Amino acid sequence: MTSTDILAYIPSPAQGVWHVGPLALRAYALFIIIGIVVAVVWGDRRWVARGGTKGTVLDVAVWAVPFGLLGGRLYHVATDWKTYFGPGGNPIEALYVWNGGLGIWGAVFLGGVGAWIACRRRGIPLPAFGDAVGPPILLAQAIGRIGNYFNQELYGRATTQPWGLEIYERVDSSGRLDPLNGVSTGIVEKVVHPTFLYELLWSVVVVALLVFIDRRYTIGHGRLFALYVAGYCAGRFWVELMRDDFATTIAGIRVNSFTSAIIFVLAVAYFVIATKGREDPATLKSNDDPDHDNNAGRVGGPDNADQSPSDESGEVEVRGVSGDGKDVRALDETADEKAEEEGSTRG
Repeated sequence: MTSTDILAYIPSPAQGVWHVGPLALRAYALFIIIGIVVAVVWGDRRWVARGGTKGTVLDVAVWAVPFGLLGGRLYHVATDWKTYFGPGGNPIEALYVWNGGLGIWGAVFLGGVGAWIACRRRGIPLPAFGDAVGPPILLAQAIGRIGNYFNQELYGRATTQPWGLEIYERVDSSGRLDPLNGVSTGIVEKVVHPTFLYELLWSVVVVALLVFIDRRYTIGHGRLFALYVAGYCAGRFWVELMRDDFATTIAGIRVNSFTSAIIFVLAVAYFVIATKGREDPATLKSNDDPDHDNNAGRVGGPDNADQSPSDESGEVEVRGVSGDGKDVRALDETADEKAEEEGSTRG
């Protein structure tokens, strides 16, 4: 009797796809959608709490999410190109995003490009926006990892640990092996490290730390987003070391490990050199927010530098100083007196 017969391992779901007529309901897509919704709702609350305009996060997401999905897929295909373009591969499957395969680095990069475009359109600073949505994005990533559980993917090497994950044999309706779309036969192919679960738990811990740091310290100008990136990279680096599925390597090291290390260094460098403190809440208002113009036109601003508050009659008293330092009102009064004297002389 082997240890596999004795220990109670974590079972995998029997299937990850349910067919309702011609419609295929995929757990992977469902959890990605749930993650996006959570990120938008929580991110908007955080943005408003920092002084931003309500609804901004949803408007930015309209740009960022499509860009992010495209970037995630491009990164996955680029780093796993042999699966689609190598011997026995099917290039058209590179477009099958619903079958899984989204690289987080590509998603964050192109998603950031989409967010930058949206932020420019609304007249808000991208770094401040990143600080607000950083923790929600990481929580969305954690939720998305549940989809990997249903797909029986992103797992690690074989293990005999009690928390090992059972990977089932899955077949389609005709009895052919179909690990992604098929249904379990109940036969356990192997027991492995649930590395997707490790990453999920690590991400939740980092989210909690980011929220604590954000509440405890005055941090802004993209530095909290940099901490999110650095924290995630640190966890992803050691998770990658536990995986043994096929991946593109450089000098025998998985390319995702290289990427994690490089981005970690860049994120830490940004955190160190970026502006300290937090942005003025007034600068976070969108250009279509009614308060945006009010904030820009406050007394003391460039448009009101030479105006005093209006009196009870509603008239505005304008004050100023001439180039040689004399009071403009005094000069006007002198001119009036001279005009009166000349008028009386001529009369």
